[in-house]
Amino acid sequence: EVQLVESGGGLVQAGGSLRLSCAASGFTFGDIAIGWFRQAPGKEPEDVSCISISDGSTYYTDAVKGRFTISSDNAKNTMYLQMNMLGPDDTAVYYCAAGRFRGSASKTLATLLTRAGFRGQGTQVTVSS
Repeated sequence: EVQLVESGGGLVQAGGSLRLSCAASGFTFGDIAIGWFRQAPGKEPEDVSCISISDGSTYYTDAVKGRFTISSDNAKNTMYLQMNMLGPDDTAVYYCAAGRFRGSASKTLATLLTRAGFRGQGTQVTVSS
């Protein structure tokens, strides 16, 4: 059974940092792509970032480039999203999404994960101004 369990959300002041974690099970971790999307109240889901575990390539949406870093610990089957310089626009529920994939990360992959990947329960990130 596939399971994705997120943790690390919370309340932070603008300019602060948080690190989200996503523990994956039910996959062969080396054969997946895994990433994050977020959804703010009243808005459509937004791709944030993804990583292809097979080749380590990454993708970031423009809104988070230079501030967020995605990484993985393959021995722990866990993916992380380090979020720095957070602003109120980053406030959303962040979801981990994953699917079986071998290849390079891209915007297309990120969107596919958002729309059709397995997903976790989400973790709330709130950034106060």
